[in-house]
Amino acid sequence: MPPAPATPRRPLLSHASHPLTVTIPAVDENGEQVPTQIAGEFPLTIYVDRREIVTLMTLGAAPEALTIGWLRNQRLVASLDDIEAVQVDWEVNAVAVKTRNGLVDADERLGSRTVTTGCGQGTVFGGLMDEIDAIRLPAERTLTQATLYALMDAVRHHESIYKQAGAVHGCALARPTADGCDILMFVEDVGRHNAVDAIAGQMWLDGLDGGDKIFYTTGRLTSEMVIKTAQMGIPFLVSRSGLTQMGWEIARRIGLTMIGRAQGKHYLLFTGEERFTR
Repeated sequence: MPPAPATPRRPLLSHASHPLTVTIPAVDENGEQVPTQIAGEFPLTIYVDRREIVTLMTLGAAPEALTIGWLRNQRLVASLDDIEAVQVDWEVNAVAVKTRNGLVDADERLGSRTVTTGCGQGTVFGGLMDEIDAIRLPAERTLTQATLYALMDAVRHHESIYKQAGAVHGCALARPTADGCDILMFVEDVGRHNAVDAIAGQMWLDGLDGGDKIFYTTGRLTSEMVIKTAQMGIPFLVSRSGLTQMGWEIARRIGLTMIGRAQGKHYLLFTGEERFTR
């Protein structure tokens, strides 16, 4: 009997979540002052082994998971075991990452950068488009219409910063159940790219596989959102928003089931009809 795979060593984390909202004075249509909650937004510069890599604008809800997920989705680290420590210091708006063996092909990947569409100006390093064909999603998984409706209902009732202050995107990781759908994680940030990266990082930290999961986002289904979902091994991507041409083309190419404009009982199935049942 082959030995069980070794459990990845968990990195040392700072647990430095930032306050998510602040209250400011505003004046309404009647000229009356109204204390109003607004979403936070802070720069967070990622340093890896003392090398400055990138600055993200973030709500600050899960900075350690965001950092780990960003490195994961940029393919700069191959596994959680490669990361020794992630330490956030909001006094200098920076996070220091210490790796065990350095970044994967750092000079080559960091030398080639594409700035992607959408809130927060997502960034993709180093030939990501060339690696799409290596992505494999579990072909046996299916999604039912009842589960989709349960997911949308669960998201609608979930407590969120958006309901308090607006100005954020949300992403959820969900799992079908016998009687509906459970939300395992719900992350909001000023950009949808940050929210998906934070979930990717937390999945690594929790040792979660994506094969039986559904990913939900409030943002557009762009090429980067499709690729990041597939990199997490998740075969289903749902959004209340629309999609782009490249997002659609890549989803078809890798066999990802993509559903957009999903609100209430309405949705459009864009790709992956063979995995969806009514």
